[in-house]
Amino acid sequence: MRIIRLKEVINTTGLARSTIYRLISYRAFPQPVPLVGRSVGWLESEIHEWIKSRIAERDCAKPSMN
Repeated sequence: MRIIRLKEVINTTGLARSTIYRLISYRAFPQPVPLVGRSVGWLESEIHEWIKSRIAERDCAKPSMN
């Protein structure tokens, strides 16, 4: 299990900080894990699962070419 900080979440997802926190408020993005004081991190596995779910959503939305 690996905890990653915001900078790596931004680099991994390509999302802006404000977008990440907006999605968190909508419960549409993995919740941060409190570390110490105001420091938070995210489980790397949850971020990767979120990305996979976005890809799956995209693939389900594609019209079939049959």
